[in-house]
Amino acid sequence: MAKADLDKKPYDVAGMFDDVGENYDITNTILSFGLDRHWRRRTRERLGLQPGEWVLDLAAGTAVSTVELGKSGAWVVACDFSQGMLAAGRHRAVPKVVGDAMHLPFKDNTFDAVTISYGLRNVHDFEAGLREMARVTKPGGRLAVNEFSTPIVPGFRALYKNYLPLALPALARVFSSNPDAYQYLAESIRAWPDQSDLARAINRNGWEDAGWQDLTGGIVALHSAVKPG
Repeated sequence: MAKADLDKKPYDVAGMFDDVGENYDITNTILSFGLDRHWRRRTRERLGLQPGEWVLDLAAGTAVSTVELGKSGAWVVACDFSQGMLAAGRHRAVPKVVGDAMHLPFKDNTFDAVTISYGLRNVHDFEAGLREMARVTKPGGRLAVNEFSTPIVPGFRALYKNYLPLALPALARVFSSNPDAYQYLAESIRAWPDQSDLARAINRNGWEDAGWQDLTGGIVALHSAVKPG
């Protein structure tokens, strides 16, 4: 099992997600108590997408997030390192590309906006990933990073930190084809930078004006930034 020390081996992570692809959507909905739909909608709204814009949905998995983004009328491509995850979303009629966040298969200044949800912490070098996302985004383009974060209410924060390593793998044993993957996910969430640290990392890697909105008490933080014009 991959360990959540933030020094991920890319092919180990890709293989882990290949194994969970078929049940990924329903497992996430159950583990988030249905909040995943709300978080996807908030990401779309935060980007302020317009019809005709080009958008990269990175770490798109089964492309359920790509479909949500496409409700804006923008042209959205799903990109993920895991072929198994993209294959699990084959019934979703959106363009799909296999790609590594650290070496994106797109030209400079291609997209009006780029987004990554619950995938940045799985990138081998997430700061290099941020720079690569900036490379493929047009000057003045937008970034949205939706990621699990640090709850802002102290009592709830302690409860949440205890919930993750115990409840997440236990529930995954019932609903997921690879419960070990969710043990890794729980550990990686606990090891991830908090909201302000992530904003600083975004600002020093090709973006500016990074800020965030806490969702569901900070369980999820929705960071946004722009590429300097």
